Amino acid sequence: MKVKRSLYLGYYLKELDRDKFNIFLNYISKQEGQRKSSIIKDIITSVFEYNISILEYFQFRFYDLPKEERALWAGTGYMYEYQLAMNPKNHRHILDDKTLFYKQYENFFGHTVASIADLRQNSDKAEQILNNSSGKVVFKPADGKCGAQVVIKNSSEFDRFGMIEFMEDHDLGLVEEFIVQHTKMNQLSSSAVNTVRIITQLNEEGGVDILGCRLRISVNSPVDNMAAGNMAAPIDEDTGIVSGPGVYSDITKPDQNDHPVTNVEIPGFQIPFWKKTLQMVKEAALRHPQNRSIGWDVVITNKGPGLIEGNHDWCKLLWQLPVKRGLKSMLKDYAHSHGL
Repeated sequence: MKVKRSLYLGYYLKELDRDKFNIFLNYISKQEGQRKSSIIKDIITSVFEYNISILEYFQFRFYDLPKEERALWAGTGYMYEYQLAMNPKNHRHILDDKTLFYKQYENFFGHTVASIADLRQNSDKAEQILNNSSGKVVFKPADGKCGAQVVIKNSSEFDRFGMIEFMEDHDLGLVEEFIVQHTKMNQLSSSAVNTVRIITQLNEEGGVDILGCRLRISVNSPVDNMAAGNMAAPIDEDTGIVSGPGVYSDITKPDQNDHPVTNVEIPGFQIPFWKKTLQMVKEAALRHPQNRSIGWDVVITNKGPGLIEGNHDWCKLLWQLPVKRGLKSMLKDYAHSHGL
């Protein structure tokens, strides 16, 4: 175990956002009155003992937690091993490749999507995308993550063959109609589509369990993920009502009961079409049962819910930070059944 976690530590050091690390270290040293050297020593110990990354020490607030509470949090190392067991490498490509994903899950989409091959073969689909009510089109790479390389253009700039040429020139695998989110979601925040993340887990009886529901809330950002500085809030699975404030992964920012731009109250916010949303992700979770644990990103429009993507490496920060507690125990039985 020590050898594996030494390798993990090397990876964490290689990938470390050093600017963010220094901000967090200085902030906690000042807030807690601790020497930086003592904090760094505790970080290294925690990486080995609790299988977390360096930044997660701060994001999970380990500096304030006793050992028994630290052990409850699922960090990067643990989640890597868990998700690898649940979503094997020879099956997870269905989720990684956006072109393949939309082909496999197209009936769960609420908007029109096309690959270059689709545009060449189907002029009707191309016209449907170009003539969508928003007047915009969105281009994406087939393997994009966290909103990377997404390009938004006005539909008027293209015809069918112009879209193909643009995609080939910029190595973009998909084009889709710009999604107009539900009126209520837009009132909460209009800077980006605010998606719902629902994490599903197949159980040993072949049923679908829900591990968590979260609302991702954009804050003056064209994307809604936490890594880009946005908030997330917990959603009550039974009601679809947001049950807590918006939280950041940046420990220097306070929780928000009201959206800092729109002033819309976050706790108590009702997600529209909640029953349909849960039903949809449960059906999607059974489409390819080789992947047992998936984080689904769902858009809510005035017509209902639709899938955006499925993630085999669903985010442990988005899962745990909004509820302010470690949730590793939720995975215990599933992990045990797979020899973890």
